[in-house]
Amino acid sequence: MSFKTKFLSFFREFFVYHHKSLEFRAKVFASMIASNKKDDIVEYEILREVAKEIYKDQYRIDVLVQTTKEYVEKIINIKSLNIDSLIKEIDREIRKNPQYITKINIRHLKKFLVHPDHTNENTYLLQLRIIEYLKNELRYYNSRKEKKRKLNTFKKLQKSIKGI
Repeated sequence: MSFKTKFLSFFREFFVYHHKSLEFRAKVFASMIASNKKDDIVEYEILREVAKEIYKDQYRIDVLVQTTKEYVEKIINIKSLNIDSLIKEIDREIRKNPQYITKINIRHLKKFLVHPDHTNENTYLLQLRIIEYLKNELRYYNSRKEKKRKLNTFKKLQKSIKGI
């Protein structure tokens, strides 16, 4: 990794545009990678492919990968964070910033699913549960957004009727 990437990663709060959004994505990806309890090169290759689909800028791609690695390292090696607390943090961030829900792409997350033949059943089930949780969050916020849209349409209709 280049010096510039490490520098941007370390000071992402100051130098990376929409760094909070990037960090949110890193947390989501880290939850999938760390659930495997291995720090595999294969998973980071998948992450790099996904990052290329998301971002056009190579530095943002590199910073996303580096930030994700930092979270995975905290979960696997340092133990200052665990998957449960990371999921709670993701949930808190969604509650504070509902637009973050648009940063979750289930198709991208399914690429990280470890096939049951290649790992133990618990890892596979944990990854499926993380994906299911995020799917439910997507459904909840999409239904909320739809209800809000319908309510606004209804209010506009009421105003136009009162004006007649």
